[in-house]
Amino acid sequence: MRDNRPQSLESFFDGASKTGSGPLHDIQQRALALLKLNRAVHALLPTALRSYCRVANYRHGLLVLETAGANWLMRLRYEQPALLSALRAQILPSLAAIDIRINPALAAKMHENEKTHTIAPTDKTVMATTRILSTQSAEILKGLAEQSPERLQKILKRLASLAGENTSENQSS
Repeated sequence: MRDNRPQSLESFFDGASKTGSGPLHDIQQRALALLKLNRAVHALLPTALRSYCRVANYRHGLLVLETAGANWLMRLRYEQPALLSALRAQILPSLAAIDIRINPALAAKMHENEKTHTIAPTDKTVMATTRILSTQSAEILKGLAEQSPERLQKILKRLASLAGENTSENQSS
């Protein structure tokens, strides 16, 4: 049976520094192996797929890949046989299968990377979209507010009061 009692962090650091092995050393070696495998997989993938796919794990001959969404999952499935044979030939002869999973966090990360790496458009290229609430829509909202609970009634009346005003966030001067 395993000993699952809490251990201090000092025991991990002391064991790793004295012997060059231990739990932290094992974790580091595993992370480096997965990083190397991730680089190899990226080299074999088409350019369009590289930024939307990463190696999640490799265990017992099964390579687990994560992708950003269902559309990338389908594209990876088309590449799966070629990727499997190339990885077997180059670095993983014991590879039995590839499992592809969707990780929404990866999509969010890619979206954040796109935001930080895009150049802000100039004022001339920004098309201001104006959203104006018509008076007819305002009347419908007021009628709906009369039949609604008090809290919702306040919100609907406030929304109806915006009729005829420009409600877009990028207002042009």
